[in-house]
Amino acid sequence: MLLAGRALSKRYRMGDVEVVALRDVDFDLAERELVVLLGPSGSGKSTLLNLLGGLDKPTSGTITYRGQDLSRADEATLTRYRREHVGFVFQFYNLIPSLTARENVALVSDIADKPMKAEDALALVGLEERLDHFPSQLSGGQQQRIAIARAVVKRPEILLCDEPTGALDAATGHLVLDAIVRVQRELGTTVAIVTHNAPIAQMAHRAVSLRDG
Repeated sequence: MLLAGRALSKRYRMGDVEVVALRDVDFDLAERELVVLLGPSGSGKSTLLNLLGGLDKPTSGTITYRGQDLSRADEATLTRYRREHVGFVFQFYNLIPSLTARENVALVSDIADKPMKAEDALALVGLEERLDHFPSQLSGGQQQRIAIARAVVKRPEILLCDEPTGALDAATGHLVLDAIVRVQRELGTTVAIVTHNAPIAQMAHRAVSLRDG
């Protein structure tokens, strides 16, 4: 198993109130799998994704990557895990406005061990004709596809997408999802997508529903 979570819980303290974001969740992610995480806002989807990506640690429980315990890893180990093995796509694109599509993607390829060419990553998401366009010259869907290219240019084993179509209309969101599916099929990347949009589950190998953590 590529990633395995057991009895994962995450609790936050807000003053005198304890908020339980995730409660005793078991979750596996297999190689080359495309999984959709469904549920309403506050159900724990993004919290689980953050644990899988090494952006946060569980309050209790364990999460392992190829048998390595990430739940007890130090920050240097988690940073290396994120840099070498995981790509992230968020709802908002976080592109640098003064850089072209090619340059935004190349920023990541410069720090990766065996990256794709930025041009190849952009072609993978259907933007080979927009290499030298700035974000302000592109639609929201095109900007999100640049963000996907930026996430996959380092050839990560795992691609984690948190509401990647949340800021887009239905038609544009469909193009973004097509790009993610193409990445999964052509690169063999393991993909987990957080969404509250149930129809997206039709594109997945497996759908997992969360509610109240």
